[in-house]
Amino acid sequence: MKAMLNLDVIREATRLTRAGQLVEATALLQRMLRGDRVLDAPSRLEDRIALTGREPLTIDAKADTVEGTDSPQQAKPAAAHLRTLRASLDRKNGRAGIGLRGVTKRAPLSKPDIVPDGTRFIEGTYSNPAGSRAFKLFIPSRYQERPLPLVVMLHGCTQSPDDFAAGTRMNFIAEEQNCFVVYPAQHSRANPAKCWNWFRTADQQRGSGEPALIAGITRQIMQSYLVDRKRVYVAGLSAGAAAAAIMGATYSDLYAAIGIHSGIACGVATDLPSALAAMKQGGPPGREIILGDRQPVPTIVFHGDRDTTVHPNNGGQILEQSVNTMVTQKKVHHGHVPGGHTYTRTVLSDASGHKMLEHWNIHGAGHAWSGGSPAGSYTDPRGPDATREILRFFLEHSLPVE
Repeated sequence: MKAMLNLDVIREATRLTRAGQLVEATALLQRMLRGDRVLDAPSRLEDRIALTGREPLTIDAKADTVEGTDSPQQAKPAAAHLRTLRASLDRKNGRAGIGLRGVTKRAPLSKPDIVPDGTRFIEGTYSNPAGSRAFKLFIPSRYQERPLPLVVMLHGCTQSPDDFAAGTRMNFIAEEQNCFVVYPAQHSRANPAKCWNWFRTADQQRGSGEPALIAGITRQIMQSYLVDRKRVYVAGLSAGAAAAAIMGATYSDLYAAIGIHSGIACGVATDLPSALAAMKQGGPPGREIILGDRQPVPTIVFHGDRDTTVHPNNGGQILEQSVNTMVTQKKVHHGHVPGGHTYTRTVLSDASGHKMLEHWNIHGAGHAWSGGSPAGSYTDPRGPDATREILRFFLEHSLPVE
């Protein structure tokens, strides 16, 4: 009987998703996974929060605060009325809005939060048959008409290019290393919470959907500016990280390396139920993208081992994919950030000793950008510095010379 009810719930969630009611569909599935009664689930967002004590799950999900740390891991709710409801719930639960951006009034981001002096951060748009997306491009001060590396940064749910740039401080490290950085912006019309739709089959394929849009933005920058075509990279956080994994699998001829922070391996989810399952416990084995004779794209992974939004098993699954597809040498390093987190760094190299994968398991960290700035959302300043390490890893790799 329970199995029949669950099937009915999945059918209803599928109907809601096709109707564009993603929030309602995810709330329904979340209640099913918790074992709650779902047939009489309230339809209004406010009623669902009042009943469950939680806001509906977002397909990326909110940042989580790790108990016992002082890390300002912040979440940015999707709407003002939700901030008010969430604040009242937090007060009721005695949490006083711990770690939630928007519960307390914050000043808007200023230019010094986002870019260094003497640099440019310009707006642009790109369109193709799959749709249209805005983006922002960072141009370093030392760009003098010679080819530079390009980093594509994919934000998480509810974020914007400015917010993601401020939180990661990628523009500041890119200024040091003399790199372009482009930040594609997901539109709320494509996803109500501005998540990249990494869990949909239509958005996991080369030449269509969001991969075509992200690759198109990348190529537009490459055509408009002098970009080193052998040194183009893509990284992201959470939903953006899952999208970056897809870009590495579908456009390995375009990107020399990828960065996945608190994300999910490519191919482990193809619909809403499998996405929620992967976020809760990691993806099932045997559903990864098959690489055939191709080597995996060099990948650096960051994941907190106390992430309750995207299960840490997902970071380990990316490691397992690489172990299964290449002959490796494995080295494990242990470290500690003064006044911050300890971490375990696993490095896999191919038979020739070339580093192919780094996995940073950050002990005690939750769902937030490691070493980021509190000026942006989803950040944990207690380190290690994911931005600096990701860019360092990127610049160690380039596409093979043809």
